[in-house]
Amino acid sequence: MTVPLFDIPEEILELRGSLRQYVDREVRPTEESHAHEIQETGTFDGAKEERLKLRKRSAELGFWGLHMPEEVGGADLSYLGQVVLHEEVARTGLILAQFESIFPVVTGPTPIYMDCTEEQRDKYLSPLMSGDKVTCFALTEPEAGSDATRIRTRAVKGSNGSWVLSGRKHFITGGESADFALVFAVTDPEKRARGGITAFLVDADMPGYSVTRIQHTMSPYQNPAELTFEDVEVPEENVLGKEGFGFYSAVKGINGARLQIAATALGLAQFFLDRALEYAKSRVAFERPIGANQYVQGMLVDSFAEVEQARLLVYSMADAIDGGADGRREAALAKLVATEMVGRVADRSIQVHGGNGYMTELGLESWYRDVRAMRLYEGTSEILRTNVAKSLGLPE
Repeated sequence: MTVPLFDIPEEILELRGSLRQYVDREVRPTEESHAHEIQETGTFDGAKEERLKLRKRSAELGFWGLHMPEEVGGADLSYLGQVVLHEEVARTGLILAQFESIFPVVTGPTPIYMDCTEEQRDKYLSPLMSGDKVTCFALTEPEAGSDATRIRTRAVKGSNGSWVLSGRKHFITGGESADFALVFAVTDPEKRARGGITAFLVDADMPGYSVTRIQHTMSPYQNPAELTFEDVEVPEENVLGKEGFGFYSAVKGINGARLQIAATALGLAQFFLDRALEYAKSRVAFERPIGANQYVQGMLVDSFAEVEQARLLVYSMADAIDGGADGRREAALAKLVATEMVGRVADRSIQVHGGNGYMTELGLESWYRDVRAMRLYEGTSEILRTNVAKSLGLPE
């Protein structure tokens, strides 16, 4: 149940309808058939072939990589369109529709891959767009989180013209299953982020590349990996973009990524609200539905108001970027507001459900734990506030 506060173009609404049909027709039955395993482990490793089939199917239908340019097989979908679709899949509460390390429906390669040469497009980008390969974005390190300019992974030019890569990355989403990693390394310690960080396409089967551990989190659905590179020899043709300018490329897709997270937060907040409303109407205590209780009504109304307010903001910010806005403030504000909001809505939903909400059977507590991370990745809430403050001309 949503209030139509924003005028969404008809073609986006039609695309959302098609996506909804696809998810209900093909993704939902697959998840339901593995519900117990997914609930216990966050995935279903025993059905890898089904996962690959779903990923390929999503690519065949054109939902995978919609945001990418048409020249590489995408649809050049607007930021508003991306927000609407990401919100749609999150609204379902289906794990398989949302996580890149399991099975994403509408995510796809980051725009940084548009820096690929023709040879790199054939070898790396095309298989990503078709769903035949998966990758990971390896930037974060133990000593470099929010301040990614401080990475220590090094790449030194060898005598044969190749680069020798050494270092360690952690909190890498999808790192355990990636066919290749997009690795950022320091190539000029003096320049660092000002022309001294380079991006490399590193195949997982290159000697010295290893997944050293899986890092378990409070979320059952997000278990990133630690990657170690021990004197990995990377050929010159695997440099992505211009040497030394990898950091500039790394932030190229940040606006889109932040909007996608904001949209996912919107969808999950709607999921939590819908479940709480349904429960409040059907759960009877003291001979009447608990939804008749003013305290319960207050929580539901507050959540409804926050979801609608955040949706209007996120849609407006996406539309502003489509209209030519720089995007840094808009995307930061959208992610900040939506991810802070979903935490509050999730907490109220658990409260409305009482003890049942705390049980694993309903699946609410797992999402409750999962949404906590949204305020951390792709810019913490504190970093986002700093970004917005700068855009307002406040002194640094």
